Amino acid sequence: LLVASLLECVLAFSFWVLDGNAAEGILNNSPIEVSADIAINSKYIWRGFKLDDDPVMQQGIYVSGYGFTASIWGSFDMRNRDSLNSDEVDYAIDYTHEFGKLSLSLGHTYYDFPGTNGFSREFYIGTGFDIPLSPALTWYHDYGKESSGGGKGDYLVVELSHSFPLGESPITLDLSGHIGYNHKLFINGDGEDAALGMALTIPLTEKITFSPNINYSVPFGDLKSSSDGNQNDKFYGGVTLAYGF
Repeated sequence: LLVASLLECVLAFSFWVLDGNAAEGILNNSPIEVSADIAINSKYIWRGFKLDDDPVMQQGIYVSGYGFTASIWGSFDMRNRDSLNSDEVDYAIDYTHEFGKLSLSLGHTYYDFPGTNGFSREFYIGTGFDIPLSPALTWYHDYGKESSGGGKGDYLVVELSHSFPLGESPITLDLSGHIGYNHKLFINGDGEDAALGMALTIPLTEKITFSPNINYSVPFGDLKSSSDGNQNDKFYGGVTLAYGF
C-alpha cells in the first residue's frame, strides 16, 4: 500500500507540474522551489551493491527553501525475475550553506524497505567546491540496527562531475565519477567502490529535461569478496525525466 500510494502521488504530481500553471501561481515570487523526477533504470546499483538486477522505476519530489531541502524518493522493481526485493522509500532532510565557492551540507535519511518490513537511518555531513570538476567529499553514518535491516556502518565518498555544452545547442554532456570507502556498511569488513557515469541533458521545454545515461560500477576489497559483499562489476543505464520550477 505504501509503494502504491507513493507511486500514485508522484504520477499525479508529475501530471500536475506538466501543466505548470497552478504551481507557478502558488510559487510565484516565493523562495520555495519544487522539483520532481521519474527515471527507469536497467538495474539498481547503490554504492557498489547490486540491489536489483531487474529494471526499476525511481521517482522523487523535492521541496527547497532557506537552505533546506526535504525530499521523498522511491525505487520500485518493475519485474520480478530475480530473488531480490529492492523496493525502497527514502525520506530525507538536508541543510546546505554556501560560503563563496565552498558549501557545507548536513542531512539525515530514513530508509524504508516495505518489501522486507525493514528500515535504516543515516546522517551525513559533506562539503563541496564550486570549482572545475565540482569536487565533493561526504561522510555517511548508518546507525540502523542490523536486526531491523540497518547497515550499522560508515561510507566516505569523493565525487567529481563536469558538464560540457554540445556546440551551440542547449544539450549538455554530463560526466561524473566517484570513489567510496565502505567500513562495515552492509559488509563485515572494509571495501571500496568506484563508478563512472555519462549522461546527456536534453531540454524539452523551459522547465522539463530528458536525460539518457550509462554507468559502470566496480567494487573492491571486502565488497567484492565472495565471502563478504560478493559484488561484481556492472554496466547499467537508464533515462530520467525531470521537472523544475
